[in-house]
Order: sequence, then C-alpha cells, then structure tokens
Amino acid sequence: MGESAKSNGMAEAGDEGRARLFALLGRLCVAAPDAGLLTALRGLEGDATPIGQAVAALARAAAATDPDRSSREYFDLFIGVGRGEVLPFGSYYITGFLHDRPLADLRADLRRFGLERAVGVAEPEDHLGFLCETYAGLLAGEFPGGALAAERIFARHMAPWVGRCFADIERAEVARFYRAVGALGRTAIEIEQAAAALPA
Repeated sequence: MGESAKSNGMAEAGDEGRARLFALLGRLCVAAPDAGLLTALRGLEGDATPIGQAVAALARAAAATDPDRSSREYFDLFIGVGRGEVLPFGSYYITGFLHDRPLADLRADLRRFGLERAVGVAEPEDHLGFLCETYAGLLAGEFPGGALAAERIFARHMAPWVGRCFADIERAEVARFYRAVGALGRTAIEIEQAAAALPA
C-alpha cells in the first residue's frame, strides 16, 4: 500500500489510477495510517479537479497529524467504547442492522467471482475498507472477475451506501484527519456513479 500512496498520480484517469485511489481509501478505512503512510500522503499533489482538490486536502491533513493522533481518531470514529461514531458496514447503512441480507447477497456475489475474505480478517465483507480494497483489486486485474465483477460489486454493493458513509465520515464530530479521507472517498464515489450513469 505504501507504493500506492507515494504516487502523485492519484487523480489520473483510467483503471490504474482508480485502483490506486480505492486501494488507498481501503487501507485508510481498515486501519489508522502509520508513520510511513503519513509521510507518503504528505507528498501527494493534487490539481484543480474535484478529486485533485480532495487529494491536496488529504496531503494537508496528513501534515497536520501524527500516528498517535490518527490512531486515537480512528478508534473513536470506527470502534469507540461500545461503538464508534460511524459504523462502516453495508448492512447497517442499507437495512439498519449488522450482518443482514446485504451481507449475504455480497458473499454470494463474491463466491460467484471466486473471491473470499482473507484468512485472519475479522471484519465482515461488507466493511467499507474491505469493499474499497476489493474494488481496487478488481480494477487492477489482481482478482478474478475482471470488469464485469468490478461493475457488479460497485453497482450492487457500493453505490447504494458507500458515498453516504464517506459523507458521514467527512462530517463526523471526532474527525480531523479522517474528514479529508471522507471527502476524498465521497468525491471518488460521486465520480464513479456519474461514469456508471453515462450511456454505453
């Protein structure tokens, strides 16, 4: 993941740039950034596009934090004492309940494309970070299924809720560094949805 974050081409067009972007979002949603990743993020450069502006804001946010602060922020945001401020699970956003039908539907589609959760991963497959990393792997050609799997995973299991989740992260009371992560994710999802709506 470090190499993904070091690239200054986060906003570039094409599947490669999209894959790097979603890989970064996935990494930041499964765990707080360590010192190496924060250093890499500080070196990112944006441009005048909406996604480029969000990348530049992430670089500034990384420059304003450190591993200890971002780790505490991650805990308060996603874990908390009892629960975090944001529950980043598809089932919760779609039905209001954890481990509900959307998770079962996602697992069925993952099996259909020969994908499965890695051994040792505790979170269910409808976790925001897992889905972003899965989508990134499909876009990059690292996972079986290709473009068909990427389109189906996004349309059925990300588009209905991931943008709302990133927006909630962006405006969360405890968010500082993660406010920029939320803005980047929300912008990325808006672009993906706009592209998906274009006529073939």
